[in-house]
Amino acid sequence: MPKTSTLRKPRILLLSAYDAGSHRRWREQLVHSQPEFEWHVLSLSPRFFRWRIRGNALTWLNEPLLKQSWDLLLVTSMVDLASIRGFHPNLAHTPALLYMHENQFAYPASDDQHNSIDPQMVNLYSAIAADSVLFNSDWNRRSFLDGVDALFRRLPDGIPEGTLELLAAKSFVLPVPIDDHVFINNEGCRNPEVGECLWSNGRELRPCSSRLRIVWAARWEYDKGPDRLLAILQELDRRAVNYQVCILGESFRKVPEALVTIREQFSHRLVQFGYASSRTQYYEWLGSADVILSTALHEFQGLAVLEAVAAGCVPIAPEREVYPELFAPEYLYPDGGDDIPAEAAHAAALIENQSVDSHHERLTVPDVKRFSRDALTPVYKTLLSKAIAGSA
Repeated sequence: MPKTSTLRKPRILLLSAYDAGSHRRWREQLVHSQPEFEWHVLSLSPRFFRWRIRGNALTWLNEPLLKQSWDLLLVTSMVDLASIRGFHPNLAHTPALLYMHENQFAYPASDDQHNSIDPQMVNLYSAIAADSVLFNSDWNRRSFLDGVDALFRRLPDGIPEGTLELLAAKSFVLPVPIDDHVFINNEGCRNPEVGECLWSNGRELRPCSSRLRIVWAARWEYDKGPDRLLAILQELDRRAVNYQVCILGESFRKVPEALVTIREQFSHRLVQFGYASSRTQYYEWLGSADVILSTALHEFQGLAVLEAVAAGCVPIAPEREVYPELFAPEYLYPDGGDDIPAEAAHAAALIENQSVDSHHERLTVPDVKRFSRDALTPVYKTLLSKAIAGSA
């Protein structure tokens, strides 16, 4: 009787050239949720941004894994896929997917950064070299294509006809999933006459407080709008709103001045100020809050906000970037541009309406289960399988 041959798992090489928190969590979750594939990972630490995005192909020049044969290359937005394929001819015809966590055409430059087209060209060349380009939101996709279009219009000549259309045709939206255990079953109530009740987050019952708890969860950098957060808190105080605030997120050597001011002026409001000690504690802070506030000047998916909504928070976000495609208009405050006080007034009004003392009908928590890992795992599996088969 002939022996039955064992089918090998398709081999996927995943490259992450700037393995920051969200990139690392995405790849770890993906590998864990897709055991049908044999995964191998190359990653580089998230520092020296300009060197990482421009030099990763050189850093990996002598990497043994790149000499092997693979069924699929899956690379993140910082990877120089065109150079990778050029330096390693054995990979020239290996199917390749590019996952765009962000794009450099829509990433706002800080005053400390030098104006350079290099990061944009790495994104562009990688997208051209990939078989398909995946974006974590439609805003990310649209801003990338709009940025490429604007770049092509500035260049003097030599743009191959149909390049933008080719990029658009092979670009698709596939969000980063939210961990299933973040989702909670919100039950209970807040009785404005009594001022407290029992609140269930699916894990425990705790007394409701008459003080509205606001959570702000973002990197402590200029593009997340800490100055706008300060203005909103000042406006809430002016309105005599009874609230607490929980400041989460990754901090760096240089803390934005607005956050230093918040720590000094709003110490009586703060229940947390700084990075959570663990992912579990982070989710617990989200689950303890009533409102998740975003002040971001740029946001490609808004994963932290989506996680907070999954944990039971009502989102209050600016009417810009990705947020209009995530939430209905009643959850969004107008983009004030450079008029920060005007923007703060609109945001504070929405937050005030969520307080126990408000006479307005409070917003309910939106349904974001379409972003859950349970919902997106089969989508990822199908796409990876089709890419390997050459039909993505």
